[in-house]
Amino acid sequence: MAGKTAGVKTVAVKRAGPKVAKPTGAEPAAAKAKLGGPKAAKPAGKPEWQLRLYVAGNTAKSTAALENLKRLCETHLAGRYSIEVVDLLVNPRLAAGDQILAVPTLVRKFPEPIRKIIGDLSNEERVLVGLDVRPIVARA
Repeated sequence: MAGKTAGVKTVAVKRAGPKVAKPTGAEPAAAKAKLGGPKAAKPAGKPEWQLRLYVAGNTAKSTAALENLKRLCETHLAGRYSIEVVDLLVNPRLAAGDQILAVPTLVRKFPEPIRKIIGDLSNEERVLVGLDVRPIVARA
């Protein structure tokens, strides 16, 4: 799971989160919009869907999960997603941040709320419902 391909990034080290100042009320309206106020503009280069796939080495399930995820994203979220692959064999401490107990695990970081799906992501309908891409449809 090394390298970078079409919207997929492999991570081996922990990234520090962004530091955001809290508005005090004295800032101009433009500054409040940048901090996520009601009229905040969408960042230009940020993908609409941010996904993180936790794996443990280059196992068959990890590889299948990544391939299934890429296929689903290209089919249903084309051009609107980013995938971050985190190999827990390289840095197991990263599992604590998202409370990962099993691998492979997919975490939808954005749009909120955060959602988690465990497994190789082979059941397309369940993955799409789990990511809230497709609503639950009652079967007759």
